[in-house]
Amino acid sequence: MTFESLGLSKKVLKAVEASGYTIPTPIQEQAIPHVLQHRDVLGIAQTGTGKTAGFVLPMLSLLEKGRARARMPRTLILEPTRELAAQVHENFVKYGQNHKLSVALLIGGVSFDEQNKILDRGADVLIATPGRLLDHFERGRLLMTGVEILVIDEADRILDTGFIPDIERIFQMLTFTCQTMFFLAPMPTEIT
Repeated sequence: MTFESLGLSKKVLKAVEASGYTIPTPIQEQAIPHVLQHRDVLGIAQTGTGKTAGFVLPMLSLLEKGRARARMPRTLILEPTRELAAQVHENFVKYGQNHKLSVALLIGGVSFDEQNKILDRGADVLIATPGRLLDHFERGRLLMTGVEILVIDEADRILDTGFIPDIERIFQMLTFTCQTMFFLAPMPTEIT
């Protein structure tokens, strides 16, 4: 199977080729077509197998239509840590090089003012840790009713680190029709 056969847009395929990738990994091969069909996805694969590209690439293809509005992100990706959020942000920049999408990163340790400026311009993609996202929402800086796609990346880690109440609150802020994706690593046998 090739990336071309998965249904990705020409802009995304060009970025994939520029990154040196030729063959999708199993998680990408299985997840990408479902994401492109607006289906909910539960992706389970080991760390380092390309899970992030499994949702970033099709999201970029889907986001080619439409545009962001101020304080109303079109997509939301939740990460358990600042570091993981920053890595996903880098992936959107890398694979989205042929797109004119705005990507906002909401993490702790960064000025609210800088983040507010980005949100005010409108974000096609919002990547955040749950706590910082809720901080912005509670300050009236975000409206989540425009979110079309929700990704909970490293879902196992988010739930392990006590974010369950935050995740429940975030789900209540979104529309029922939002496409939802969970990506996680398999549980070790001693836990299952």
